[in-house]
Amino acid sequence: MRATFTETSRDGQARTGVVTTARGEFTTPRFMPVGTRGAIRHLASDDVDALGAQVILANTYHLMLRPGAEVIAHLGGIHGFAAWDGHFLTDSGGYQIFSLGPDVDDDGATFTSTYDGSTHLLTPERAVAVQALIGADIQMVLDVCPSSVADRGIVAEAVRRTSVWAARGRRAFLDHPDAAARQSQFGIVQGGTDDALRRESADRLVELDFDGYAVGGLSVGEDRTEMLHGLDSCMGMLPADRPRYFMGLGDPVGIVESVARGVDMFDCVLPTRLARHGTILTDEGRFNLRRAEFAKSDEPLDPSWPESPAARWSKGYLRHLLQTREPTAARIITLHNVAWLLRLMDRMGDAIRAGRFESLRVGVHEVWGS
Repeated sequence: MRATFTETSRDGQARTGVVTTARGEFTTPRFMPVGTRGAIRHLASDDVDALGAQVILANTYHLMLRPGAEVIAHLGGIHGFAAWDGHFLTDSGGYQIFSLGPDVDDDGATFTSTYDGSTHLLTPERAVAVQALIGADIQMVLDVCPSSVADRGIVAEAVRRTSVWAARGRRAFLDHPDAAARQSQFGIVQGGTDDALRRESADRLVELDFDGYAVGGLSVGEDRTEMLHGLDSCMGMLPADRPRYFMGLGDPVGIVESVARGVDMFDCVLPTRLARHGTILTDEGRFNLRRAEFAKSDEPLDPSWPESPAARWSKGYLRHLLQTREPTAARIITLHNVAWLLRLMDRMGDAIRAGRFESLRVGVHEVWGS
């Protein structure tokens, strides 16, 4: 089923909206916590409900290898498997595969499993079929994600091959009865930070009439100025009546700047990865709880936010759990960090509706740096 996007308010280029899929609706701007293997690290499905996370990103590469897409389909698809009724989005697996240095040609990518050394070929058609078995509400087309330091020739070849694969993936999706009836499919714009290549990629993808469009290959090591330059070069070409998704972005300044340019959806491991290492996201910036100064602190993690799911515990107590490697620490801090980032998205939506997005944007820069 084609995903639809309905804009509900606008302030400059920043917008709020509703994405409708075969499963139902979710609102934007929207951050999607990453549940790599079908779960957000340290959290259970009822935690996700309590946090109000309307969409989770699951990782096709890992799930196709363990437990296998067929097993997930047998156990009710990703929603039955994970016992969660909200929206799931699955990436194509391309980013993880290309980080392994696969053998790539126009047919597809041949790679070695990180789990058991077995060899696999992922083609655009196979990516569609695997994600159809997994059963997420939104699936991503297979793309080529080059290194952030690749020369222009490599990036140009990645754009060409991404376009070829996108056409094949779109045909396979529309011809797949389960996928076309139950899922939506997004294309992925590549091109590094090269204006012309970004525009070429966007132009070729828009011709294929995807249900939504993602910006890939940014926030992969380049500085923020380069990242936003790459985003600016293609945003105006992406249809306003489709969801727009920036892949792999989780820092507050990057998110607020992308929302200012009309992006609707984001995902990143940032809040959960930081939590496992004791780094806390707050309205005053971030800090590491392992510092000795917090050993006797009776303050909550973010005194300005009494509604935090971690508000009942003191910094001193949570630091003790971190220092003793008690897994409960990672769970509590993960709850806080994910909730804080979801709250930031809600605050952006409120600011857009009230016509004061620029004020919030300035405030995020003041706290989180320019």
